[in-house]
Amino acid sequence: MDELTKIFKALSDKNRLRILKMLQEKSLCVCEITEILGLSTATVSVHLSLLKNAGLVTDSKDGRWVNYFLVKNPKTNEVASLLPLLNYWLNDDEAVKEDKKLLATVCRDVICCK
Repeated sequence: MDELTKIFKALSDKNRLRILKMLQEKSLCVCEITEILGLSTATVSVHLSLLKNAGLVTDSKDGRWVNYFLVKNPKTNEVASLLPLLNYWLNDDEAVKEDKKLLATVCRDVICCK
């Protein structure tokens, strides 16, 4: 039951849900997520840590960036059954729609040079 509680806790925040929806589109670094959500880097890092701890996202180092993406091979049946449902969640939500538009314009090279 602890694993399921951890997963639902990770899903219980609107910004974490927005992050999942963004990662559904493509992998992103912390600075890109921060730019889109308008949150501090520390806050986004905490959100990503909770999502990673729940087994929903993973990361990989790419030069100076750490890219976050949805797990491809979930370690638990709970995550494996929940992730496909993400395709149906929040598609009509205004914040998610706006995030999707911003995803097309966000550029890590520009953000990190600010």
